Amino acid sequence: MSVADVQDLYDVLGVDRSASDEDIRRAYRRLARELHPDVNADAAAGERFKQVAAAYEVLSDPAKRRQYDTFGSQAIPDLFPFGDIFDVFFGGGGFGGRRGRTRPTRTRPGGDLFAEITLTLDQAAFGVRRDVPIDSLETCARCGGSGSEPGTGPIRCPRCGGSGELQEVQRSIFGTIMTARPCDACEGTGERIEDPCAECRGDGRTRRRQTVAVDVPAGVSDGMELRVSGAGDAGRQGGPPGDLYVQVHVQPHPSFQRRGQDLFSILDLPFTQAALGTEVEVATLDGAERMKIAPGTQPGSVVRLKGGGVPNLGRRGRGDLFVTVQVEVPQALRREEREVLERLATIRGEMSARGKRHDGRLRRPES
Repeated sequence: MSVADVQDLYDVLGVDRSASDEDIRRAYRRLARELHPDVNADAAAGERFKQVAAAYEVLSDPAKRRQYDTFGSQAIPDLFPFGDIFDVFFGGGGFGGRRGRTRPTRTRPGGDLFAEITLTLDQAAFGVRRDVPIDSLETCARCGGSGSEPGTGPIRCPRCGGSGELQEVQRSIFGTIMTARPCDACEGTGERIEDPCAECRGDGRTRRRQTVAVDVPAGVSDGMELRVSGAGDAGRQGGPPGDLYVQVHVQPHPSFQRRGQDLFSILDLPFTQAALGTEVEVATLDGAERMKIAPGTQPGSVVRLKGGGVPNLGRRGRGDLFVTVQVEVPQALRREEREVLERLATIRGEMSARGKRHDGRLRRPES
């Protein structure tokens, strides 16, 4: 029997879906007075009363009603998590009923672990293997993960009698409603460890310090998180292990600023070399490279070194290196240097022999 076969709860109470809370309350009271076992000894009436009570439990609760209105019968497993709705409508033999309920086990997946590593820009760019120390739970060597002392095993839970659930009876003037919840003594498994392992104290796992080798791929960036599958805590009772998540921190580089996969840097260049042009040797992630400076290079000019940036993560290619030229103007001149510059200014018509200065003409900035 499936949840789709459950009778519409509004039909059970005989009200429309637009019924108000007061309409639902009146319908329930009317049916309860008619069907209550203290009033009606008919067995069919008793079963009908259970259905009415179950429908009222949902429709009288605004949150449950909204959930039922949204999802219909598919919401039944959440509204009646222990299968009580099937006991009410089908006698407990249907899908999700207590007799068909799958009992929980002590098997649990392991928890995830978290760690941090700090890399240089070079390591982040080209990848590196790092050993990361972590404290994790591993399967107990003494009991093999069972949680019981060697030679012993779990016993039937005395609190729930091995059923894995506890039944509760709620009485009201309209009748008796029985509900069930997982046994808190055995976590719904129906078993308890009577003689816990002396090493792990019944958990089946022990904590130890270990080192996990983490392969950092080329191209990672600051703040990125890497996942190492299966490197987390061991699961309980054969459950799968968790994962290890490693957050990457990249140290600032003294020469480069990273934006995506591109790198940016500044070259301080004497004004004479900017005017005459030159070839300079600059340091890149790949080592020293020669960079040409064209004659007449202006302050703020950008020279691009293609492929001098960071490799693309997970795919081919890499970014570029952009070098901004910062022209250095001397703040103090020796007499000989000043004479040379004055002569140059005179030759260029920027200053006459009488000391006429530049005309100071302004121009509009480029947008």
